[in-house]
Amino acid sequence: MTLYHVHMSLARNEEYPNGSPAHGYDLVLPLDAEMKLDPEAWKAHSKECTVRRFWEGEPDQKGLLRHIGRGWAIDYDASTPEADEPFFKLDRHEFKPGEYLSVQEQDGEMQTFRIVTVEPLKK
Repeated sequence: MTLYHVHMSLARNEEYPNGSPAHGYDLVLPLDAEMKLDPEAWKAHSKECTVRRFWEGEPDQKGLLRHIGRGWAIDYDASTPEADEPFFKLDRHEFKPGEYLSVQEQDGEMQTFRIVTVEPLKK
């Protein structure tokens, strides 16, 4: 099992027709041989599976990747039972540069992000 650092930036949308490298997420998560999320490895390393949300003009937010019900989400506040930002079918995606992932942000809006880099985590 290897933990990976995944860097994603905002994909093009109405507000940012060329996307935006100043808006996105850095994820640390375990990937299997097919470059998909490894849920069993996540169970053993859940405290290491961190998320950083960076958004131009706002302070960074730091949280953990959590499995909630049948899905995956970002949890910025471990003291509350609900997660803050659910991913859209995170467990079905291949983590490769150029692929896309969607996150439902705290304002309820679904945003799409492009995976820029996927690299084994440096120890």
